[in-house]
Amino acid sequence: MTIKRLVLIFSTLLAIGLATLSLVSSWQKPQFQSRLELYQTNIALQAQAWQPEDSNDNLQVIRQAILEDQPLENATQQYQEAQKSVQTSLDKVKNQLAQLTPSKITTPAKPLPEDTFDTDTSPDVKLQQLQQSFNQQQKLLAELDLRLGILQAQQGQQDAAFKTWNELQQPVESANPPPSTEFRDTANVLSGLWSNPPRILPNAQQLIQKNLDGWFRYTALVQLYQLQQRQEPLLAVKAAQQEAAANAVFKLTLIGTVPALAALVGTILLIFLFTQRLLKGKAALISQNADVPWKTPWDGDTILQVFVLGFFFMGQLLVPWILSLLPIPRPVGNVRLQALYVLVSYIFVALGALSVLYFSVKKFIPLPEFWFRFRLQDKWWLWGLGGYCTALPVVVVVSLINQKLWQGQGGSNPLLQLALESQDFVALGIFFFTAAIAAPIFEETLFRGFLLPSLTRYIPVWAAILASSLLFAIAHLSLSEVLPLTALGIVLGVVYTRSRNLLAPMLLHSLWNSGTLLSLFLLGSGN
Repeated sequence: MTIKRLVLIFSTLLAIGLATLSLVSSWQKPQFQSRLELYQTNIALQAQAWQPEDSNDNLQVIRQAILEDQPLENATQQYQEAQKSVQTSLDKVKNQLAQLTPSKITTPAKPLPEDTFDTDTSPDVKLQQLQQSFNQQQKLLAELDLRLGILQAQQGQQDAAFKTWNELQQPVESANPPPSTEFRDTANVLSGLWSNPPRILPNAQQLIQKNLDGWFRYTALVQLYQLQQRQEPLLAVKAAQQEAAANAVFKLTLIGTVPALAALVGTILLIFLFTQRLLKGKAALISQNADVPWKTPWDGDTILQVFVLGFFFMGQLLVPWILSLLPIPRPVGNVRLQALYVLVSYIFVALGALSVLYFSVKKFIPLPEFWFRFRLQDKWWLWGLGGYCTALPVVVVVSLINQKLWQGQGGSNPLLQLALESQDFVALGIFFFTAAIAAPIFEETLFRGFLLPSLTRYIPVWAAILASSLLFAIAHLSLSEVLPLTALGIVLGVVYTRSRNLLAPMLLHSLWNSGTLLSLFLLGSGN
């Protein structure tokens, strides 16, 4: 056995071990889907307040089609589930903090940025990470309690609402900092507004406007102004609520209608393709090139070299290390700098991996037919559009199953959270370029352009699609995303193997990421 092969084997085992540790650590992180569902709930609550001035029947039909039958009840259930999930995470962090006693801490750790995960496992750094996580979870739980209480009060469940708010006002039995006193003061304000007789605190309006937003803020302000019998601000807040509700209805229409139509087209396409496969067999469209492997001039060592050295070590070790040496502080408060940092990091990772890929296959140039094929004359755009439509119902079904399995845990791509909460158009433009242009080009070149065809040297085409899809999902280092991304990867692989044109999966990938970012922007702007 050569030294090169020994190094590759050792590097592969190391990469597998580190990737496994990253996946395991993501299990303890909250899933982005949970936060996304709350945003969807909030915008649905905002929309249900819409009362169109025109009594046109068409508007009423649109309202009934978009809005839920029991928005308050559904929102209450959603917030209760989120409350339980956050409380469970908070209890886990408390237990971990209790195990890390002060005697184990040697020196105070410097504060860590909120959006980073430091792999340093020293006790002082670990304490800082746990303390930071505890504070974030505690703040989120306080926000959920405030909102849940309003939902309960609006449904006439005053006792349940008072209980929710009273729990927030109780002193925290912990050595850790309690939630902001503003949250407890706001809970006291809300308890007073819905009491009988009501109690109005002098700073009620300021606390409501600062610590509540969306439907919850409007509802609390309406309750306050009605009790104060202040007609002018009451009319103003109701007008603002109607304007926000109309915007929410428009956003819900965009978010729901376009993907729903695409999913409907995709479902019809799937039925057509499978029916045609049953009737025509290998002459069917879906069977085109299905069993035709690529002529691969390199062996498994080259495949490992590209992925272990090019993708893993370049992306996970070398590039982050080089960036850490540069005199550029990691941005935390400025979302534009965060977006730019993500883009620059991604470009460095892509260039590193693609450089290793190029030098690994350079000696085999000219490559056999169909390798890294880009042909504008082909019907690649039909494959890309059709693949996007068929991917929607497939991934949605898999995601629903996945959500039941993970119950809100498993971590998520941090870029999604940044895109959801950012309303800066420059930052969103940079995020869009990263996710909808840079990512499809790099990831499709690596996973579909190189890995999938290379695997057909050893296994059938269908097995190569499955294997490359699973590695594509695992490479995102988030347990909760493995199943949905594997499903997406399978559709990408089918589109590429049938079309034999990399432009097709790139278009599909770009459409998928673009649709996700657009939906996140619309949801975020409604919260």
